[in-house]
Amino acid sequence: RCRMPLPMSRVTPEERHAVKRRVVITGIGMISPLGVGNDANWQALMEGRSGIGPITRFAAEAFPCRIAGEIPDFDPLQFMDKKEVRKLDFFVHYALAAAHLAMEDAGLDIKRVGAERTGVAIGSGIGGLPSIESQHAILLEKGVRRISPFFIPGLIVNMAAGMVAIRYGAKGPNMAPCTACTTSTHAIGDAFRLIQHGYADAMIAGGAEGVITPLAVGGFGAMRALSTRNDEPARASRPFDAERDGFVMGEGAGIVIMETWEAAMDRGARPYAELMGYGMSSDAYHVSAPSADGDGPIRVMKAALADGNVPPEAVDYINAHGTSTPLGDRVETLAIKSVFGKHASKLAVSSTKSMTGHLLGAAGGIETAIVCRALREGRIPPTINYENPDPDCALDYVPNKSRSLEIQYALNNGFGFGGTNGSLVLKRCQN
Repeated sequence: RCRMPLPMSRVTPEERHAVKRRVVITGIGMISPLGVGNDANWQALMEGRSGIGPITRFAAEAFPCRIAGEIPDFDPLQFMDKKEVRKLDFFVHYALAAAHLAMEDAGLDIKRVGAERTGVAIGSGIGGLPSIESQHAILLEKGVRRISPFFIPGLIVNMAAGMVAIRYGAKGPNMAPCTACTTSTHAIGDAFRLIQHGYADAMIAGGAEGVITPLAVGGFGAMRALSTRNDEPARASRPFDAERDGFVMGEGAGIVIMETWEAAMDRGARPYAELMGYGMSSDAYHVSAPSADGDGPIRVMKAALADGNVPPEAVDYINAHGTSTPLGDRVETLAIKSVFGKHASKLAVSSTKSMTGHLLGAAGGIETAIVCRALREGRIPPTINYENPDPDCALDYVPNKSRSLEIQYALNNGFGFGGTNGSLVLKRCQN
């Protein structure tokens, strides 16, 4: 006779943890306004260097916000052929490039893992808006017959995941979350669970975004979400600072390679981190603003810690969502204090968006990669431009200079429009 399963409320975190396969991150790939490649990004982060400057992608003189984080010296031909460059939108270019870096870093052989046991979870918050704008202009100026036959396949949100799977022959689960600025946090978290529960043995996961376009900059500007510190672009993104006035758009991709602990050890890999817990929640409150009491962020951090069976006092570092918006930073600070209590004052909390800008759907990917490098190196990146303390944001934000810190557990937050939240808990691998 079949036994009815116990309700999840009656299963302890220890019991749930015991039946899950261990998952580690063995490779990272970073493409951001700080540069192309892992070392270039890490060096800039450690130096506290901003990647924000005047917009060059289009004439922005008439826009309230005229600054952004564009990627310097990115040549897609280093990662794909001319035909792919022409057919695919920017965010797919960035995803392919970051996946190449991550696969090279991990040294993963998909043939050894098995094509059907290797999956891809790469999302985008907005997708191919540059292609939409350019093809719409062609439609109006030249007529319907001049629309590219590659228009739709080149811009749909799942094409980054699709092209990475095609590139590497990954025939396992293939998915593309689209949950605004929480997209790649969810992609990594969902990939984590696929491996934990045996649906895949390896995953290529993260996010990509490339929407520094007139419509996107104009749209976010119309919401008054963007900084207008146009005369000081490098000082514009200033999370938790009392004079913050909005976020700064960035672009790029962050990809991580995830495997079972056993497989990584068997092949002699050197993991960056073990993924311990993943949480999701919804504010169910407002289209773009978090509730003032921090309910959603509080619940998502608690869920991630409980999922990983990690006590709050074990966490050493939080890579905050920290977008540099007046309300968002205040609410995240409140949530951290609520979850961690007295331990909150002992935490190092930094927002790398102060240097990269906000990569939207790619934010969680690049920031998870940054946390991985911080765990390995024993150094944490700063929150730059922190000059004027805000009484409502009273934590250790690692102001302006990187810091040595041996981290055992770190937490990475991601929050998005629509009230969607995600948190990841990572543990240092003793190598």
